[in-house]
Order: sequence, then C-alpha cells, then structure tokens
Amino acid sequence: MFFSILNTVLIVSGISGFLALLLVVAEHFFANYGECEIDINKGKKIIKVKGGSSLLSTLNENKIYLASACGGRGSCGFCKCTVNSGAGPLLPTEKPFLSNVEIKENVRLSCQVKIKEDIKIEIEESIFNIRKFKGKVEKIVDLTYDIKELTIKLIEPNDVSFKAGQYVQLEAPKYEKSKQPISRAYSISCTPEMKGYIQLIIRRVPEGICTTYVFDYLKENDVINLTGPFGDFLIQETDADMIFIAGGSGKAPIKSMVEFLTAKNCERRMVYMFGARTQKDLYFTEMFENFENKLANFKYVPVLSQPEKDSDWQGRTGYIPKYFDEFIINPKNTEAYLCGSPGMLSAVVKVLKQKGVPEDKIYFDSF
Repeated sequence: MFFSILNTVLIVSGISGFLALLLVVAEHFFANYGECEIDINKGKKIIKVKGGSSLLSTLNENKIYLASACGGRGSCGFCKCTVNSGAGPLLPTEKPFLSNVEIKENVRLSCQVKIKEDIKIEIEESIFNIRKFKGKVEKIVDLTYDIKELTIKLIEPNDVSFKAGQYVQLEAPKYEKSKQPISRAYSISCTPEMKGYIQLIIRRVPEGICTTYVFDYLKENDVINLTGPFGDFLIQETDADMIFIAGGSGKAPIKSMVEFLTAKNCERRMVYMFGARTQKDLYFTEMFENFENKLANFKYVPVLSQPEKDSDWQGRTGYIPKYFDEFIINPKNTEAYLCGSPGMLSAVVKVLKQKGVPEDKIYFDSF
C-alpha cells in the first residue's frame, strides 16, 4: 500500500514537473509579444520596445536606470516603480518586498514584471538624471585584509553630480565565474567636491560574483562601467545633533558625509561610532582623527567587539549601543545615520528608539 501511494505521488510530481517544463520551453520558443509601448509618467516619455524581457532590463536598455543592488534577481527589492496597467498579477516573489500600502498603490518590482503588452508606469523624476558611466581604475588600495578602496577616474561622461550618502552600481563583466555581466550597489566614499572621480570601499563577500571580480580580477588601469547615482540616504539640512554608526565597508557613505561637512565647516554636534571586531578591522583611523581637528564638534569613536587578548587596545570594547548614553545628549534633537547589515540596523534602531531618538530621525542604508 505504501509503495503504491509513493509511486502515485512520484508519477503525479513527474507529470507536473514535465508540464511546467513544457510551459517554460513553449514560452521561450513560441511566445511572441511583438512591439509593446511603455508609457512613463503619464505620457512624459513613451518608448516602443520588443516584448518578452523584464521591465527592469528593458528600461536599462533604453537608458532609464532603476536601482537594483542584486542585478535583477528579485532579492534586493530596490527596483520598485508604480505600474498602473499591463503588469499582470502580483507574483509571490514580489510580496516579501512590498508593504500593504505599496501593493494597494500598484507598486511592483520591475525585475519581476515581464513586458507582454502595453504598460503604463510611474517613476521618480530624478531617475531621468541617472546615467551610465565608463571609468578607469586609477588606484586600488588594500585598506584591510578584506576591504579595498577603488579610485575611479570618470571617462565618459567625465563627471558626475551626486550627494554625500548616495551609491552607484558597479558592473562586473562576464568572466570565468560569471556567465553574464552582473551589477552590485556600492556607496560612494568620496566627497561630492572631488570632481571627475568616484571612490568606492568594497568588502569581499565569500563567493560573491562582483566582489570576487573586484578582488581577484580587477586591475589598475582597467575600464569599468558604473551606473548612478542612486539613493536617498542623505544629510538632512537641520541643526540637530548627528550620530553616525557603521562598521566594515559601511564607512563609505559616512566618510563621504563627514568629508562634505568638513568642507562646509559644519558646526553641528557630530559623533561617529565605528564598530569592528579587532584592530586589524580598523582603517582610516588617522583620517577621522584629523576630522576631529578640523571640526570643533566632531568625535570619532571606534569600538571593538572582540579585541585580541594580547593586543594593546586601550579604546572602547563591546557593542556600540552601550555607549549611547555617553554621546547622545539630547535624544529628541538627534539624527541617526546608520549603515550596515539588516541585523545590525534592527538592533541599533531598537536601542535608539528606547533612548528617545525619534523614529523619523533615524536614517539608514542597508547592505
């Protein structure tokens, strides 16, 4: 009896799998959606395209670049836009990234929307200013054992206008570990005042397609493609106190912000708490100590969570939140700028709110 049921299950599963495969093959070889029209922002821009590809890739081909940290795989949730018609039903792959409000407002993940008919979408006006750049890698510096800094001279176009805290997408070309070009998002680490250049701080991700390319294949004088700028992780124009919190390569947007504020001779009260495990994970320490000399109200506070027992470390240890009482003087008049992993952000935001920092004054960039 058991084997009879098992055989039935296996047969049904096999038939279902075969039918699913047939549908995929049929769509691939026989589906012809012809020419479709993308109406952007109620007729502001209309483009004629060949149907069959994702909305994200089709827009990219027409030099309209939506953010996509995962390269269109549906795992980052960045490539959102409003689709008023022509998108088909909401897919299960989209739901985890959309709030109930967004779903009601027809927000979709453009990488998951396939163009099969005329489609009407809405995007932010600023997206029309996002461009694709070519740049030459002038310098690669090892900041730690697993973090590199790239200095890229822009070639075409030869300059970019961005705000401190924004990011670009770096394209890793097809190479032996990747069958196709793939893009990943990296925060710009230099100040906007550095004209004609982009600097990036990149941490190695084990088995990461893009970081493997950067660490093991990319060389000085290589030409690479960048797209941007993206992002709304920006300095608020207020007089509130500022607390920056980041670790690892999360220092990139904070460095850009602090350099920008230094150039403007900002007088706001600021503290930057940088989390690392050991001393070998620290970098740019002297740079940020120099910022203390240039900015009267700036303090740099590195915190080691696992200092080595035989080290000569005399600084703070443990986890950053335990020092909030020391540096957050007026919680209600404090803005927090965070950059790190989702787990780190969740833990830090929880404590900041407990300390009285308003939730609407907590800004973050997750990676």
